[in-house]
Amino acid sequence: VVREHGVGPVDAATRAALTGKRVLVTAGPTRERIDPVRYLTNRSSGKMGFAIAAAACAAGAEVTLVAGPVNLPTPTGVRRIDVESAAEMLAAVDSAATGLDVFIGAAAVADYRPTTPSPHKIKKTAERIELALERTTDILARVAARADRPFTVGFAAETEDVERYARGKLETKRLDLIAANEVGDSKAFDVDDNALVVLSAEGREEIPHASKIDVARRLVVMIAAHLSKSARKGIA
Repeated sequence: VVREHGVGPVDAATRAALTGKRVLVTAGPTRERIDPVRYLTNRSSGKMGFAIAAAACAAGAEVTLVAGPVNLPTPTGVRRIDVESAAEMLAAVDSAATGLDVFIGAAAVADYRPTTPSPHKIKKTAERIELALERTTDILARVAARADRPFTVGFAAETEDVERYARGKLETKRLDLIAANEVGDSKAFDVDDNALVVLSAEGREEIPHASKIDVARRLVVMIAAHLSKSARKGIA
């Protein structure tokens, strides 16, 4: 057992499963432009995704981190690609997805964006305005549907019925694992701690409340164990 990158001990089995593996992590929010000075976004800080990238790197993986607009330092040893919008994140993931072993979609990607952003600042001349929105591409589902799909891990941030919604995403998007957590005021967003329920076709596992660094390390251990199990099934 060794300690690296400030994320705590890395056990031999996790290191054996992830050393040399190509891992792509997305983190943080996206910003969807309304006009040159306004945008739609969410409360994601990116801390969970950055911690996961650090933990995977500490376990020996070759990690690329696609980060939305956040003010966080790049984990040591991690290649970082900065993006702003959902479309930019999609393009970055598409360009890095070939030959991947693991994809971890921890980013809070906008589900909708303004259909026609204004080229100029919208003036306060009317009592109300209506904003037309269109769906963005589901990056997680797109990666999971690739012919050369990697081991694919999603996140489900929910305010209610957390496990039910997460299980639905796991099945409809055909993911290998999904990490679910309850979000809201003082929960998950804008804080340094978290707790996860990790679902797979085989069942559920829990990561109890702890710092996001510790939660990330335990999640990476779980991912490594499932990856090893999948590899053994492939050989069999």
